[in-house]
Amino acid sequence: MTELASRIDRQWAVALRYGPYVLLALGSVMAGATYRYFGGSGRLWLALALAEVSAVLHRACVDLRWTGRPFEDRLGVAYVIVRWALAFVMTWLNPFYAVFAVAGYFDSHLFVPLRRVWMVLLSTAVIMAGSQSGGLPPEAGAQWLAFGGLFVLNAGLALLFGRIAGQEANLAQERTTTITRLEEALAENAALQSQLVAQAREAGVHEERERLALEIHDTIAQSLTGIVTQLQAAEESIDDGVAREHRERAASLAREALGEARRSVQGLMPMRLDRTALADALDRLVRDWAFGSGVASEVTVTGVTRALHRDVETTVLRVAQESLANVAKHACATRVGVTLSYTDDELVLDVRDDGIGFDPATVGVPAATGGVGLGGMRQRAARLASEVVVESEPGGGTAVSLRVPSVRHG
Repeated sequence: MTELASRIDRQWAVALRYGPYVLLALGSVMAGATYRYFGGSGRLWLALALAEVSAVLHRACVDLRWTGRPFEDRLGVAYVIVRWALAFVMTWLNPFYAVFAVAGYFDSHLFVPLRRVWMVLLSTAVIMAGSQSGGLPPEAGAQWLAFGGLFVLNAGLALLFGRIAGQEANLAQERTTTITRLEEALAENAALQSQLVAQAREAGVHEERERLALEIHDTIAQSLTGIVTQLQAAEESIDDGVAREHRERAASLAREALGEARRSVQGLMPMRLDRTALADALDRLVRDWAFGSGVASEVTVTGVTRALHRDVETTVLRVAQESLANVAKHACATRVGVTLSYTDDELVLDVRDDGIGFDPATVGVPAATGGVGLGGMRQRAARLASEVVVESEPGGGTAVSLRVPSVRHG
């Protein structure tokens, strides 16, 4: 519809620009064919001269409207007045020149303020009525009567159609204003959408950075810590056999760390869960940790084991790994118990130790310890709409409990 309307506007603009030339030529042809009936050749030549003046005036003034050159409203008003006067005189000389005056019905709104267009329409109706009643000036009483009736008819029609055209113009202006406002609203909405997308992207980048930081802390950093611990134990051991076991364990941890690093790049899923059930992976994690730390440990699994969503199993394994790492670093414990409980709705992980304990209100802020610790565990749990509960007191050991929804695999 927009393309069609634009095409019609262009065609109408061409008609308004070049139409008066056609009307002048048509009037001149008809005047030449009938000059014997309207005063002879003298009046014809005068009318033709005025027609040429009208054509030059139209070219000089009207072309400014479409070529983009400066065009003042006063010039438009002057052009319409002079054109009407020329059309009136030419119609006086030969009634057929009234066809040129018809242009006043169609293009006056381009040159005269809208509140004055009715004056142009009435003036044009005078010329049309004079031509239709037999020419200007009316001579007999009957001709005057015909002139009056035709003037009323032409003026009424002109004003009626002018009013309709004005209403259409106002409606078009309202539509243009509405479209402009809609375009502004769309532009504003697009800007808001771009801002929201940028904010979502920033939030996604921030969340991904946190996830990667936790993944690196829970995999490579933990493995490197275990390697350092095993190498220190091997160096301090006076028994070559025990020292060899520690070195082999360090090498095993190094290979495992390399595998975790590669796996993190590929999919950031724990290597222990690639082909192993969660309970088995947790049992292996605890046994390996007990061997490296020298702390007696026990794993208990209750309920019916089943495959859960990988994000759930990954979170459980990472929280268990971080809890055991905290026990090795801070608890000075002699015994650790790990319980994995399957229920219909939840999977519960409990890690308990008999260490020195601490005040939970003062621990868990990463900036305070230089690591991730409890804050990292809570972030992991929050991604699954879960929570980590820590219960401890100085001298009373520590219990870390994680409860996650029991979301099935697939």
